[in-house]
Amino acid sequence: MKNSFTFLSCLLILMASCTPETKESSDSLPMKVARAYGFDQLDEVKSISYTWNVRRDSATVLVRDWAWDMEKGEVSYSGPDTSATYLIAEKTAALESVDQKFINDKYWLLFPFQLGWDDGYEAEVVEYQTSPINGEATTKIIIRYNDSDGYTPGDAYDIYIDEQYMIKEWVFRRGDGPEGRAFTWENVAEFGGIKIAQDHRLENGEKIIWFTNVEVEKK
Repeated sequence: MKNSFTFLSCLLILMASCTPETKESSDSLPMKVARAYGFDQLDEVKSISYTWNVRRDSATVLVRDWAWDMEKGEVSYSGPDTSATYLIAEKTAALESVDQKFINDKYWLLFPFQLGWDDGYEAEVVEYQTSPINGEATTKIIIRYNDSDGYTPGDAYDIYIDEQYMIKEWVFRRGDGPEGRAFTWENVAEFGGIKIAQDHRLENGEKIIWFTNVEVEKK
């Protein structure tokens, strides 16, 4: 992912339009997405914990447990390889591989909020787009990160949103390449005003990434 596939440019077709957006604007479309998921409630959140699950094959599921104390800026990790607790601002080179996993898994869980937190991206809006998996009528926002920040700079995300600014599907494109893989955003649950999509499925319906044991602790 960025600190972690599908169209590289806007298609000029009938009834479609392309509009540049900047995150800085409080009423920009990316910020409306962030707020639809509860961005304005984050000041009340002390910590978020969750289990990230990914299906590697028919018999193998990789599991990683996370607890993020947002007040302290502290991350605790437990996985099949190791366990660790560290302050984000003081992470060492020895913890880089753990921190890369944290950034990747956090983007899957909290991407709508990254649209409010992150500065290093540009957004392009393409209206009247059909989502790649379910063929729903959506608005597409192309999020392109810069080529200097994060563990994998230059990544892009195509997000397909409904009229309530909720993400229906997304496509991650490494390095802003032309190809990507589409995933659904579904099973949205609310945790004290914070909305989280817990399941992500492929076009064939297989649940490939999902979250369990999600807890949001308020201050």
